[in-house]
Amino acid sequence: MQSIGLSIVLYIISLFILYIVIETAVRRGINSSIIGELLEKKYGIKDIKSFLDDDLDNNK
Repeated sequence: MQSIGLSIVLYIISLFILYIVIETAVRRGINSSIIGELLEKKYGIKDIKSFLDDDLDNNK
C-alpha cells in the first residue's frame, strides 16, 4: 500500500517538473523568435511574470 502512495507522489512531482521544463522552453522559444520580437516592438507586449521567474538561476 505504501508503494502505491509513493508512486502517486513521484508521478505528481514528475508532472510538475515536466510542466516547468515545457513552460520555460516555450517561453524562451517565443521570446527569441522573430515573431515574438515583432510583437514586443509593435504592441509593447512584455513578458508576463510567472511564479517560476523568481528562481535562483534566473539570469535576467
